[in-house]
Amino acid sequence: MVRVPSRPGKADIDPLLGEHDHLVVAGTDADLAAVALRLLRKEQLTGVSLGFVPSSPDSDVARIWSLPTQPLRALALALRGEVDPVPLIRDDTGGVLVGRGVVGMVRGVAYCDEHTVLRGPARSIEVEPDASGPGLMVRVTKGTLFKRPSTQYARAFQLGCIPTRPSSDGVVHPRAMSRWTWYRHTEDLRLVRGLV
Repeated sequence: MVRVPSRPGKADIDPLLGEHDHLVVAGTDADLAAVALRLLRKEQLTGVSLGFVPSSPDSDVARIWSLPTQPLRALALALRGEVDPVPLIRDDTGGVLVGRGVVGMVRGVAYCDEHTVLRGPARSIEVEPDASGPGLMVRVTKGTLFKRPSTQYARAFQLGCIPTRPSSDGVVHPRAMSRWTWYRHTEDLRLVRGLV
């Protein structure tokens, strides 16, 4: 076992990639995203599987992919479970999304593939990977608390807006952006989530 810091970077992960074809990440959704990003950049997505032991029962990755959040069960699955490829979501600033992306209180125009899903204000936009469709689930909540959100499934989501700061896997982007895109990568993430 090798300990690396929270949200590990190039120097922490790259030396491990040549030695191992299975990694287990114990931490937050952002920690898993950091490791997935290194696999993407080193072109190792097809050769390395990832097990995940969430540090919080509120993990969006665990919820989306039905992973256990109890530490011992999660570790047993992460070590001995079967690999199940799941969509890896990228953004146009070089990052990845493995759980939930959020844009809150926004005004602009947004598209899911070629379909307009927003023209004007929204209370929130949420994006998650989804294996049952083309790759992304997008939920747009407009107006009041009583208005139902609309949900779309697409390969890509694009937003042009008054500058806002999106968050990916709980990490807020460091600067306000007037354009933002999340899209399905051509290769899947080899996530361990099958039966033990």
